[in-house]
Order: sequence, then C-alpha cells, then structure tokens
Amino acid sequence: MHRVGSAGNTSNSTRPRKEKRLTYVLNDSDNTKHCAGINCLAVLKTPPPDSCDYLFTGSRDGTLKRWALGEDEASCSGTFESHIDWVNDCVLAGNTLVSCSSDTTLKTWNCLSDGTCTRTLRQHSDYVICLAAAEKNSNIIASGGLGGEVFIWDIEAALYPTARSAETVEDEGSNGIIISGNSGMPMSSLRSINSNSNVAAQNTISHGYSPIAAKGHKESVYALAMSDSGSLLVSGGTEKVIRVWDPRTGSKNMKLRGHTDNIRALLLDSTGRYCLSGSSDSMIRLWDLGQQRCVHSYAVHTDSVWALASTPTFSHVYSGGRDLSLYLTDLSTRESLLLCTKEHPILQMALQDDSIWVATTDSSVHRWPAEGRNPQKAFQKGGSFLAGNLSFTRARACLEGSTPVPVYREPSLTVPGIPGIVQHEILNDRRHVLTKDTAGSVKLWEITKGIVVKDYGQVSFEEKKEELFEMVSIPAWFTMDTRLGSLSVHLDTPQCFSAEMYAVDLNVSGASEDQKINLAQETLRGLLAHWLAKRRQRPGSHASVNGDVSLGKDASVRNLGHSRVDVDDVGENYGMVLSSFEFSTLSPPSIITEGSQGGPWRKKITDLDGTEDEKDLPRWCLDCILNGQMPPRENTKCSFYLHPCEGSNAQVLTQGKLSAPRILRIHKVVNYVMEKLVLDKPLDGGNTDGTFGLGGLGGGPLQLPSIEDGSFRQGLKPWQKLKPSIEILCNNQVLSPEMSLATVKAYIWKKPEDLVLNYRVVQTR
Repeated sequence: MHRVGSAGNTSNSTRPRKEKRLTYVLNDSDNTKHCAGINCLAVLKTPPPDSCDYLFTGSRDGTLKRWALGEDEASCSGTFESHIDWVNDCVLAGNTLVSCSSDTTLKTWNCLSDGTCTRTLRQHSDYVICLAAAEKNSNIIASGGLGGEVFIWDIEAALYPTARSAETVEDEGSNGIIISGNSGMPMSSLRSINSNSNVAAQNTISHGYSPIAAKGHKESVYALAMSDSGSLLVSGGTEKVIRVWDPRTGSKNMKLRGHTDNIRALLLDSTGRYCLSGSSDSMIRLWDLGQQRCVHSYAVHTDSVWALASTPTFSHVYSGGRDLSLYLTDLSTRESLLLCTKEHPILQMALQDDSIWVATTDSSVHRWPAEGRNPQKAFQKGGSFLAGNLSFTRARACLEGSTPVPVYREPSLTVPGIPGIVQHEILNDRRHVLTKDTAGSVKLWEITKGIVVKDYGQVSFEEKKEELFEMVSIPAWFTMDTRLGSLSVHLDTPQCFSAEMYAVDLNVSGASEDQKINLAQETLRGLLAHWLAKRRQRPGSHASVNGDVSLGKDASVRNLGHSRVDVDDVGENYGMVLSSFEFSTLSPPSIITEGSQGGPWRKKITDLDGTEDEKDLPRWCLDCILNGQMPPRENTKCSFYLHPCEGSNAQVLTQGKLSAPRILRIHKVVNYVMEKLVLDKPLDGGNTDGTFGLGGLGGGPLQLPSIEDGSFRQGLKPWQKLKPSIEILCNNQVLSPEMSLATVKAYIWKKPEDLVLNYRVVQTR
C-alpha cells in the first residue's frame, strides 16, 4: 500500500528525519469511471421532490463515486477523493457517507455534496476493512480492521468534537468543517491537523472525540453487522467465531462457534435476534442469538462466501463469493436458486427495490433482477435445488455434473469501469512506462506529462518491451506501482533529484547545448503549476485538505524561514512549465502526500486552491518549487581513465582519473582529446607535458580534473568535421558519439570499477 513517509523526528530521537514522499497518480481520460475492483456499495433513496436513487461505489482505485440512477442508465454525479489506498467499505449514516480504507482511516462526506471530505478519523493501527451502521440511529457506526480493533463511533460527536467555550475560536474552513479551539474535551488518539502525523503511527494525542473500543479480537476483523436500533453489534474474522457486543458500552455478550474458516460476511435482522454469517468454509449459517446457537446451515456455494444481502423481511438471503455465483436462498424451506454467474469473484451486494447491485473485483458494477420485494417470483422460474447442510454437498454435486443453470444471463444495467493496469515496465529513458491492463491492451505512457502517447492495442507485452529497448542509462529518480489500478509515481528526496537531461534532448527551444534539466524539479513544477497560479492570488484561508480539524490557537503555521520565498519574488519566468512537463487539465493526476501537520491526503492537481503550504506539502517540495532549492545530490559525476589504445602512437594525455557529469556525451570526450592533440594547448589546470597534476605528495587525496560540458574550446569545429578523426573505445568497442558516460559504464564497461576509455586517431576520407 502507499504508506506516506513518516512525520519526522521526536525531540528524543537521534535518527535522521525521514522526509515525506510525494506521489502522483495518473488518471485515464475518463475520470467518471473506476479503474479497479469495487469493494463496496450503498444505495440512497431520497424523498420527494428529488425522489432520485443514488448508488455509491467504493473502489480499490482509492475513490468513491456517486451515481444518479435512472430506469435504464446511471450517470456519475460525484467523485469522493481523499483516501490514499483502497476503499474497503462504505455506509450511509443519514446524509453522511462514511468510508474506510487500507490507509487506516475512516472519512466522512456529505453524500450529496461536491465530494469534499468533512472529517478524517484516525484510530485504527492497520487496514480498516469493514463498517456497520444502525439504520434507525444514523449517528452510530462501527469499524473493524486487520489490527483486531473494533470501534463504535458517534458520528455527530466525531464531526464536532469540541463544544463552544469562552476560549473557543470558531471559523469555517474552505471545506465546510468547523475549526475549533481547545474546549477541554477528553484526550483521544484521533489526530487533528496540528498533530505530528504518520499514517502508520497512532500514538499522537489530540483533543477531541474518542470512540468506544470493543476489545476482544486477537486477530483480524473482516465483517460487522449492527441492529437497526444500534443496540447490538456482531463481528467476525480470522478467529472463526462470531462475537456479539453491546455497542453502547463495548462489552462482550457472547461468542458463537461453528464455522471452520474465516468469517467474511454478517447480517442482522431488524430485531437483532437472528444473524446470518458467510464464511471461507463455503457455508452460510443462521444463528438465533436468543438461544446462542446455530439453527440452520446452508451449503449453497462451492467456495468462500464473501457477500450477503437479505430481503427486508429477512426471509431470503442473497449470497455471492469466490465461486463467481449469486444465489437466492429461502431461509425457511432451504430452497436455493442460482440467479447469475459472473466472470469475477463477488465482493459486495446492495438491494434496490426488485434489483440487486453486485460489486466484484472488476471495475464495472452490474444490476441484476432480484425480485427483492417478492422473491417467490424468482423461484417460479424453476431451476431451484435444496441446499444441503454440509459444506461438501454442493461441491460434490458440482463434480457430479448437477451444476444449476443461472436464471439470468445478462444484467439489467451495467455501470462500466475502465480496465485497470496490472503490469508495467519502466523504460530506460526513465520518462516512459509501458503498461498492460486487464483487457490486455498495451500502452506507452509519458510520466512527465501524465499522458498515453501510444496505444498499441492487444499485443505481446514482452515483445513490445524488447522493441522499445534503448541503450541509455538514467538514474532511477522515481519508483512506481499499480496497486490502485493506475500508475502511481513516487518521488522521494533526495533520490528523485538524481536524474538530469540536456535541454536540447527535451526539445526545449532556445536552450544552449550544455543546459541541463533536472527531471524531478521540472515534474514538480508541472504538477504544482495550478497551485502556484492560485497561490499568486494569496487567499487568506489555510484549511485542511483532508478534513482533519485544526485546533484554533495551537494551529499557528511554522514559518519556512530562509527557504520560504513568495511567488512574487521569484524570477519572472521561474513559474513557466516546459512543454515536456505539462500535465493535462482534462484528466489531471492526483497528488498523494502530507506536510508537517495532519495526515496524508489525496487531491487532483486542479483542485489545489493555493492555500496549501508546509502543513500540507513536504517542505522539500516547497523549497524546490518556490525558490529552486534542491538537496545535495550524489553520484552526478562519473570518474574515468582516458588512455591511448594499446599499440597506438597517440600521445598520452593523462595518467590520472578524469571526472565529468554522468550525462556527458562521448563526442565531448572526442573534443577534449582533439583539443589536447591537435591544438597542443592543454586546458586550464594542465601541465605542458600533457598530463594533469594528481594532488599533493605524501599520499594526499587525488584532485580529479573535471571535463565540463563547455570545456572544449568554442572555436573548435563540430566533432563530425574534425581532421584527423578521433574514436573513443571501451572494452575494444567503438562508442557512438551520442552515448553518455553513464550509458557506456552500464552497457559496455559493466564493471563496478572506474570506467576506462581508450582513444585512437583514425584516417578520414
């Protein structure tokens, strides 16, 4: 997952501070669609006069989307973007949408808003996997995750944790949340924006609301369910037992045993008496909580049961899972019906009137007929079978060829997604990446612009990779993954500043031959160009970007000191973005990062409003963008020896090592040799005998002479026209004049020792 770098040192730590990472996620041209599997669904019915149904989807691409549902269509009416990892579950609590993620947070949103996160809740120590809501008490939700923690939240109290007091200063931030002072509320590990932040560390104390902890799980929690009134909570996970809680106190009521593998799905009826569970043991079980026992077992599936949904009367259950099948089962008669089969495992379901929405590991969502209000209509279509009560019965029936035939062949409505990227290869030029998606399409991306430059269609990925191979060596200035179904490019300082190119190679008009471009610096300028333009307007508001609440008096912004430069003071052309680093505003990338305060956040570059500063963005980014400062860089030079070829009569120019930029072209070495041989005028620092002084006596350190880009004389003719002609060799192989020293060392020399180059004079025509 994308765990953003740690927040830094504490006062007692002697370890060097780890700088925070900046990641940018490249979006495809159609931002209204998901590009990874759908983990969760929620349906909202709005009262008149709107009377529109909405579907909310949460995806492994890290976003949630709102779909306005029509009879035969669904249109994307909002994208909720702030999580930095998979969205694992979402529930509706009144008009508040609550989501949880593998980034260890819960987030709240106004479900009918423009997608602004109103609050980030940080309490879990690991991935948050599941949520449960009380239908008749919209304030109460529960969360569970891989850390074995279960928390019960009062959403209203969590959104507004501080009360008005004489010392409270309230202001409304740009995202509509309340920014409050310290009102003396209980201490909590719910981090606010003025806390030292780290996505993995949860020991920061801030003033605010503290949820109720239901303690008892020793292992991961995968499933939760809550009664309508919020008076009963059930949980299950890798311990294979169902725990029953009083969510008002967090106390345990009972444990239910019977499953033989992980519990993956739970349902409670409206009264809280009956519980349904689905497990990786392929079984569905019905529990009577009053009797504290399992009253029925249903062997319907041939593999893990991952999703359950019940009719309003709790008389029938819809189930899906790893066997790609959606079944409808009558809980009283045990009659089961295969409604449909999918191409991907089923992760979650949500009923909408007589239809059911099905989410899978695919990026598309499908609506199927379900007869939810009168499920007996479905059974009238025939093809039902009697569910067994032992897990092997369905598997044995499947092997014997009695697999049921699905009632429905096609969904009634599909909300299409786009294929997610599943394979990638960074090309040697470190600016292009070859990808392959779930549909088999191979594309070439230019990551410094965030665009697809070539769509090759369904071709061999390996063959295309070989075809695009270039013998060129550029330092690895970024890392990359495709966990979110798209390309996530990670920039870490100081490594990201290690790569340079000549401006002429980037087709920069008017650039001199020796002008260098730092790839990371120009990429950051391109990413933050919109932010920089907005910053010129200097709006006064400094609101949190991810819904964390700042605490009034304690939220003073630390000044950047000497590294802080106002945009107006920067050179007139400094904010200009080179064409090779201009990112699209039609499908803008999203930034994932964090600053000195609050936690990590995610936003599209076009949604940055210019108020983000060092509390939101890494300081090294601000230093780079605002005043061109970059950290000291290592390994930008290449040391090498330059000797005449064996048996050659060419003059010995130097016995010592030379030093030059890694990107120096071989034709510059040719010019250097030519100047020494033909003009017989050594460069500054050389001796009249053609050799270089190698430092002081007594074993002192060698002072390496340096060949810089402009070290050859300006009056010299271009290398192609020089007579006699000089060839540079390495390992007895003649080098192309356009090769760089780094390329020669990586592909020709292939040794860790200093590079050895040879030169010889050749006859010209």
